[in-house]
Amino acid sequence: QVQLVESGGGSVQAGGSLRISCAASGGSSSSYNMAWFRQAPGKERELVVAIARSDILYYADSVRGRFTISRDNVKNTVYLQMNSLKPEDTAVYYCAAGSGIFTRTINAYNYWGQGTQVTVSS
Repeated sequence: QVQLVESGGGSVQAGGSLRISCAASGGSSSSYNMAWFRQAPGKERELVVAIARSDILYYADSVRGRFTISRDNVKNTVYLQMNSLKPEDTAVYYCAAGSGIFTRTINAYNYWGQGTQVTVSS
């Protein structure tokens, strides 16, 4: 019932910053648990950050202190601000929404965007 479209990916040098966006339509992102996942070549898709409908937050250890998730409810958009980027952050980043219980498991998220590529060079 909700569609998600990511944007804002690109290439950046190590130490730089990037903000990627997830625009929702057909439903309010504030009514869902929202998350950003990423997947690098040859690796499993992993949870980067999640925010519950109650605003409980989860950050992966690898990004805590560098990445921040935020909402703009007027624009119905969720953002991921990425600072101090490292080459190991290179991946396709996916926005996801879940309508059920807030967990860190990938199957808790029912709706997915198409992904946006983030490439960090050293």
